[in-house]
Amino acid sequence: MTMLSSTQDGASVRRPSPPSPPPAAGPRRKQGGVILAVPALVWYLVFMVGPLVAIFVIAALHWPGMLQPISYAGLDNVRAVVDDPVFWESVRNTAVQLVLALPVMIVGAYMLGYYVAQNPPGHRVLRYLLFIPGLVSTPAKAMVFYAVLSPDGLVNGALDTVGLSSLTDAWLASPSTALLCLVLLDVWSGIGFTAVLFAARLGSVPAEVGEAAQLDGAGHWRAMWRIHFPVIRDFVGVVTMLQFLWTLFGSAQNVLLLTQGGPGSSSTTLSFLVYQKAFIAADLGYSQTVGVVLFLVGLAGLLTIRRVFRQNY
Repeated sequence: MTMLSSTQDGASVRRPSPPSPPPAAGPRRKQGGVILAVPALVWYLVFMVGPLVAIFVIAALHWPGMLQPISYAGLDNVRAVVDDPVFWESVRNTAVQLVLALPVMIVGAYMLGYYVAQNPPGHRVLRYLLFIPGLVSTPAKAMVFYAVLSPDGLVNGALDTVGLSSLTDAWLASPSTALLCLVLLDVWSGIGFTAVLFAARLGSVPAEVGEAAQLDGAGHWRAMWRIHFPVIRDFVGVVTMLQFLWTLFGSAQNVLLLTQGGPGSSSTTLSFLVYQKAFIAADLGYSQTVGVVLFLVGLAGLLTIRRVFRQNY
């Protein structure tokens, strides 16, 4: 296109008009982004939302085994769960496990991570050593703990050696210690990996923050809790959520390998009860009713942790 412009003597001169702007590519890019997100969305709906809906559906069914006929149970499964003393003992055991394992793991991992973040001598080797429990398979870790805590294991042998044979016990077979042994395994398995995560996050804190605290006369203890902890508070909340979910839902494998929920039901947790009722007792309706309870406990725990750490996401 051309434009007409007049000169001082009245003559008109044709000037080329400025090029028109190209059409906006925003809608096309947005459409392309939606198309790329479709596979992930389908995966999420099929493998995440689908099983979640199935839990609530199966909880309302009477299903005595995978190949057995199915009938509608209504609230019968809920009544069976509420009237079952094993369920309430598993609730208590799960609460004890979370109350003992989670604070010890998070506080201990944060302190250990702070130490590693100070780059002490051999800190690179220490980071690898802290990762070792996370690299060992669960059956192997269970075998190690069985060798340590069995009646003729390392703990009882050490007590006999120092003349404290009266304190020896069948740690994994005693109602008073079986659950505590599982808590100890949870803490040992998670504290090193969590400490490495904290060390990585603390390493990203500007060095000027620590230097200013030292100039103000703050020691390591005060700098750790009064200076660095508020800076990474959101990250502590995220790690606490992850460890809460792992302890709540992942305890079944340790119970299965070491105590089978016993003696009696003294070490039965909610996650193990879901497995036991589904694959041993072949009562899928009862199992998924407990699964609904487990889901609600997990949701309430996440919301509580988020509120405690004042998450803003």
